[in-house]
Amino acid sequence: MSFLSAAYPWIKAAHIVSVIAWMAGLLYLPRLYVYHTDAAPGSDSSETFKIMERRLLRGIINPSMVVAWALGLWMVFEGGWITAHWLQAKLLLVVALSAIHGMLARWTADFAADRNRHSQRFYRIVNEMPAVLMIGIVILVVVKPF
Repeated sequence: MSFLSAAYPWIKAAHIVSVIAWMAGLLYLPRLYVYHTDAAPGSDSSETFKIMERRLLRGIINPSMVVAWALGLWMVFEGGWITAHWLQAKLLLVVALSAIHGMLARWTADFAADRNRHSQRFYRIVNEMPAVLMIGIVILVVVKPF
């Protein structure tokens, strides 16, 4: 058994852990925005939300996304699955999840500069988007429908 073959289950486990951390952050950050919209700019609560949002994004969401992508791509190429249609569909959903990640980073910067332009309702809707994508991703990985 080669080193790469022996490492595969560990790589897969680390990938799953990083995906869980990434998803937790993507589901929690918009919820912080919902509450942050009620805080007056410059208030103690607004400043606390800014710290929480920045730490969540930089300390958990960004690193876990990088690890999830790196290990996921390693598994794709190690397993030779790049031509599998279920995987191509999954990657499309993961790209969409990454785009949401980018939007959240932008909105974190907007809140940090007291430039929020969206309502609580908007962030409540955004909060559901990662969950919907996650459901699709899990179905594609487990069921492999095509």
